[in-house]
Amino acid sequence: MEMESDTLDRLDLQLLSALEVDGRASFSRLGAVLNVSDQTIARRYRRLCAEAGLRVLALRDAEALGQDQWMLRLRCAPDSATVIADALAKRHDTSWIGLASGGTEIICMTRPLHPDDHDDLFLGKLPRTPRVVEIRAQQLLHRFYGGPTGWSRKFRALTDDQIDALRPDHRPPAGPARIEAEDEPLLAVLERDGRASYPELQRATGRSESAVKRRLAALRASGAVYIDVEYRSEVLGYPVAAILWITTAPGALHSVGEALAGHDEVAFAAATAGPSHLVVTAVVQNTAGLYAYLRGPIGRLEGVQHVETSPFLRRVKQLTYQRPAPGGTTRSVRPTAP
Repeated sequence: MEMESDTLDRLDLQLLSALEVDGRASFSRLGAVLNVSDQTIARRYRRLCAEAGLRVLALRDAEALGQDQWMLRLRCAPDSATVIADALAKRHDTSWIGLASGGTEIICMTRPLHPDDHDDLFLGKLPRTPRVVEIRAQQLLHRFYGGPTGWSRKFRALTDDQIDALRPDHRPPAGPARIEAEDEPLLAVLERDGRASYPELQRATGRSESAVKRRLAALRASGAVYIDVEYRSEVLGYPVAAILWITTAPGALHSVGEALAGHDEVAFAAATAGPSHLVVTAVVQNTAGLYAYLRGPIGRLEGVQHVETSPFLRRVKQLTYQRPAPGGTTRSVRPTAP
């Protein structure tokens, strides 16, 4: 099935998809691959930033780095969920926060950078937070879809040859993915603007431009860092999103996860340790589309035993920063970038 956008034309979709392949590709390179001028690409890029909330930024891949990630579900008194969510958004170890279940549930992705962070949040702050009724924590075990793999590619706007032409030519290093202390100034800039120029990165790090290029290329090639793209899914005609908590038969966990990764509706899917076995973000055009997905592709998956659905009310924190969209909400097709 080829997905269609209600509000963006094909070039817009191609540009979003191209940026998910390489968010730092120059306008001239993007134009050459998409067969339009770099001026056209620049205009479309600026318009998508203004109208679709497009933002390109670097993210650390916790899975590649071997870091723990947890999905928290906090059931709160209805009049306190927003306040608690805003407080969580200020923490450096939370990467995504949303309100679900009519505003009585906070869903929060957290990646403790140090063991003390984990203990402070799980054993200290949250249990003592007034009006938090229940806390569930599920550790992410394996990512089936999401992270460096963006959702817009499911619109199939690019050919395989175009994708190959856009892929960065980075040779994987011999050692494991690592981020060193001296990388922090570089990442501090890129986590705010993934398209920051090399002169800007040079000024922030005090390194030569060639050294910055080499180090960033090495970080990306190792998988420690990737360049992510966010935008409001409603501009694609898909304003409705929900998290699905799926329980499977033990032997079907991997096959169900692999199958979910291929569904057009799925923006993120991961295996978890906890009450359910899989957590999935589904993005659809309307509530009828969500029902159709649950009774159709999900319902037909062999090995699925139970599905709990948590429709999103709004997003409070996006990825690694807090940025409200017009009207006080923040939206994107990704729940996180684990």
